[in-house]
Amino acid sequence: MRLIDLLRMSASNLLRRKIRTILTVLGVVIGTASIVVMISLGLGLQKSSMEQIEQSGGLTTIEVYNYGGYSESGEEEAQKINDAIVETIANIPHVEVASPIMSISILARHGAYEGWLQIKGMNAEALQSMKIEVGEGELPPSDGTLQLFYGNQVITNFYNAKTNEYFYGEEKPPIDLMNDPIFIIFDTEAYYQSKSSDGSTPHVAPPKKYIIPTCGIMAGGMEVYKENSWYVLADIDALQAQLKKVFKNKVIPGQPTTKSGKPYKELYYEEVYVRVDDMSNVQEVQQAIQEMGYNTYSNAEWMEQTQSQMAMIQMVLGGIGAVSLFVAAIGITNTMMMSIYERTKEIGIIKVLGCDLRNIRSMFLLEAGFIGFFGGLIGLILSEIISIVINVVAKGASEGVYAQLSFIPLWLVLISLLFAVLVGMAAGFFPALRAMQLSPLAAIRNE
Repeated sequence: MRLIDLLRMSASNLLRRKIRTILTVLGVVIGTASIVVMISLGLGLQKSSMEQIEQSGGLTTIEVYNYGGYSESGEEEAQKINDAIVETIANIPHVEVASPIMSISILARHGAYEGWLQIKGMNAEALQSMKIEVGEGELPPSDGTLQLFYGNQVITNFYNAKTNEYFYGEEKPPIDLMNDPIFIIFDTEAYYQSKSSDGSTPHVAPPKKYIIPTCGIMAGGMEVYKENSWYVLADIDALQAQLKKVFKNKVIPGQPTTKSGKPYKELYYEEVYVRVDDMSNVQEVQQAIQEMGYNTYSNAEWMEQTQSQMAMIQMVLGGIGAVSLFVAAIGITNTMMMSIYERTKEIGIIKVLGCDLRNIRSMFLLEAGFIGFFGGLIGLILSEIISIVINVVAKGASEGVYAQLSFIPLWLVLISLLFAVLVGMAAGFFPALRAMQLSPLAAIRNE
């Protein structure tokens, strides 16, 4: 018997018993939708966690720092990080980018408004590798001129210095960071000393204020947190040149000093930004840096724990959904057995006519496969609708924190459809064997 004939007979037999077929398919629909939605919730949680980790530093980045504290003698316990150390780190296998980070707190002023800001200097290669979404302008140039790139939440640091008015929620100070002139005070210690000087203390001249042009602003509203939302980014070479100009022979804030309190000739860094070529190589690079005597941190350290927890959640949720599909499989088996009892004479005639027993088995397996296929297909459509509803509700309830609580990738769609068909055929396997084992003569005499 040809395959097309088997398909035609299987479809015809199912259509003759429409109500029973529809009810059986409905069981597969519910089972498939349940298991897909449950797994999609686990995948959505994992995807949201990965996105949050990416926003808070990424999966292939390492923070190298020397916060070792100080001994009783006042000497720094941790090794200092200079340009030579950064170059050594950059030459470690699998390291794509290594940039020193130089941070300094400054006071920014515009009219009556002022705010404490943190400038973070990095090289151009590192700034590009961070994949920062630019809202206005561009990232800091590497042509030697100091230009500032403001994080999307930096504006909330400003307040009205005359009225002590602070800004909360969606309200923000009337400052256009991109176009308004922003005065930057680097020597904040001298600034406050000049304001607090009285007759009993020597007068301190107010430090010079600088107008540093803005090159760009990070995309996102004030409520959107990203890795560098609170920082002002700058090219590290231009920042170092500016700080040397401002402080001259004085100690730059944050830099170590000699025992006599004088600055070193070279600049040192408290942190190094490192990007590795692949997440699987992060721990190897971390180990190499730690052997150099420096502390490291990366999201990969706890990402493995997160992945194992997510896998456990997916297994639990998938198991809950599988129960529904198991019940549907029992329904398919019952439908096939009832079909055999109703078609016993028909099966006997087919055997007497010399039809191959494998064709009888294939006919019943195809019927069960049809039920699994159409039930799985409709179940996938239903699960997509449920997923959309869950995401809309979750986005509104969490204010965008979980923008995609349910995530159904293409591979899940294909595997679920194939699984539904296999479950249907597995459920119809034993009824098919029962049909093959029927005695032809006894089947023909059956009323």
